[in-house]
Amino acid sequence: MSGQNEIPDFDPQGPQLVYVAIADHIAARISAGELRPGARLPPERDLATEYGVAYLTVRRAAQVLRERELIVTVHGKGTFVADPLPEPKAPDSE
Repeated sequence: MSGQNEIPDFDPQGPQLVYVAIADHIAARISAGELRPGARLPPERDLATEYGVAYLTVRRAAQVLRERELIVTVHGKGTFVADPLPEPKAPDSE
């Protein structure tokens, strides 16, 4: 993502898989500062309603965000924006 603080519109009809589009949109919200490190995310069922998708689609998007180390889930407490956020990787970091 670029350093812009603008959140793109969510487009479930785009070329991406819907769960990836949701993960990218939430990642953009984190990058823009709308969701700050340590902030609790809404429950997955609420996010499913917000994005107009099935609960399991949001669950898969959360899995992608955990793999990107942008969120952490604490059993019995909820899902939170990672604190601290991982450092952005340079394109030639591998």
